[in-house]
Amino acid sequence: MSGFSAGDIIFQLVMFGLLILFIVSFSMFIKRIIVTKSVQNRQSDETNEKLDRIIALLEEKQGQK
Repeated sequence: MSGFSAGDIIFQLVMFGLLILFIVSFSMFIKRIIVTKSVQNRQSDETNEKLDRIIALLEEKQGQK
């Protein structure tokens, strides 16, 4: 038995490729989660600011009556 056969080398390359693919896919998944969460937080902050402005306008209108 001398060294590796062609099948062993191909198998090792395929396994290494799958490992790299898994690592890249997982990191992209985590990145997407982080980006989506930050967008949701920003939209929530904008909505809260708008609601605060509406409440302030309604309180001003109530005060004028």
